[in-house]
Amino acid sequence: MFRKMRLFNKQADNEECISILKSAPRGVLALLGDEGYPYTVPMDFVYDDGSIYFHSALSGHKVDAIKNYDKASFCVLSDGVRNEGEWWYNFTSVIAFGRIKIVEDEKKAIEKLKLLGLKYFPEDIDVDEDVNNNHHKIFCVELKIEHLTGKHIAEK
Repeated sequence: MFRKMRLFNKQADNEECISILKSAPRGVLALLGDEGYPYTVPMDFVYDDGSIYFHSALSGHKVDAIKNYDKASFCVLSDGVRNEGEWWYNFTSVIAFGRIKIVEDEKKAIEKLKLLGLKYFPEDIDVDEDVNNNHHKIFCVELKIEHLTGKHIAEK
């Protein structure tokens, strides 16, 4: 169902892709939006056990797209490096393809929102307290990964 990478010699292995998903600060979520137009949105996220989790407002373009079509992709980039004597950056892109849905199970949603909080909140904020007080104001969204691919890129 998913294409094989044309430049297979540049392919990153699954372990590296997951490592980048665990460390990348944000990525771009791609959905099927209004009238069949692609809708992409930069997102904070957390990777956990084969899925990517996001938070979302209770309504809007993103929520409508998720409810209307459950296929999505999510793209992140590694930090990249510029080797001495080179003007270009070398980095790895990772694209996750899968099914996206709003997490209906409240216990699971709270658990995943806490993981998001632990990734992004300043250390002096009580993540448990914040999520317990505010989880009813947002959705937790899960992208269950069906296919993961990564590519080593030199920008030259």
